[in-house]
Amino acid sequence: MGEVLSQNEIDSLLKALSSGELDVDEIKDNNEKQVKNYDFARPVKFSKEHLRTLEIIFEHYGRLLSTNLPVYLRKNVQVEVMSSEAVTYSEFSNALSNPVLLGIVNFAPLQGNIIIEIAENVGYAIVDRMLGGVGLPLDRVREFSEIELLIIERIFNVCVNLLTEPWASVCEIAARLERIETNSQFAQIISPTEMTALVTLNIKIGEVEGLINICLPYLTLESIMDNLNTKYWYSSLQEKDEQQYTETIESLISRAPMPIKAVLGNSTISVNDFLGLQPGDIIRLDTKVDEELDIYVGSIKKFTALPGATGDNYAVRVTSVIREEQ
Repeated sequence: MGEVLSQNEIDSLLKALSSGELDVDEIKDNNEKQVKNYDFARPVKFSKEHLRTLEIIFEHYGRLLSTNLPVYLRKNVQVEVMSSEAVTYSEFSNALSNPVLLGIVNFAPLQGNIIIEIAENVGYAIVDRMLGGVGLPLDRVREFSEIELLIIERIFNVCVNLLTEPWASVCEIAARLERIETNSQFAQIISPTEMTALVTLNIKIGEVEGLINICLPYLTLESIMDNLNTKYWYSSLQEKDEQQYTETIESLISRAPMPIKAVLGNSTISVNDFLGLQPGDIIRLDTKVDEELDIYVGSIKKFTALPGATGDNYAVRVTSVIREEQ
């Protein structure tokens, strides 16, 4: 199968044919086989389909970060996926600066680990915010202290725990943060020549903006590579039991508190009479003793009832339900 042309290339080709610059016979396919260069040092293990599925997964992950991190940082957090690409592990590690924040994450039940890298300016802003500051990075880069790493570890654990939900459609994982490294030389989890998928997220905490890189080795994802395609991903979403969602929603709604009030009657008096009310005064209502009362759920009249008592408490007995059509 030949290369797929872009729309601009198609338009240019049609223009050249119509103007006579190209002859149809010149562009006929010949019987010679097309040969493509293959770099054995960079084997193509991640297709565009795999990378696109990873982008979809981490778009979901970015939304979870945007809604969960503000609880801890008390700042508006925005996260979006910037790119996804296949690189060797050496290319990823050589691009890291020191100091660096690398979270080594156990991706059980899959074999091996993944790496989450958070930009150092974002790390400093997180520490400043967690300690009550306005959330600004340092003017001069320095090593992270032990106390600062303990604070950052708490946020790392939150980020790692949020990985479970986006990956549920591909594989049930129980991700766990193993350690945090600030030197890239101590984070050699695989061979430098092994291929990895690198997904880059852009995170903005208040006015501070930086990158989060997630490095996913092929060796870790190898057992689920067949699931990393959009067809499988979307089909697995559709296979989820809709009845389960319905029951969950109904269960949550059933526990929601609802204000209910019984209106004994209404009356209109002047402001002067209202100011002069004393204990023992009688206010005449517009309802009779044996007349049914209106029962409101929130601001909607939903029932009629008769007044009474149960034990030492006042009560009403529902006599009819008011439907919407009434």
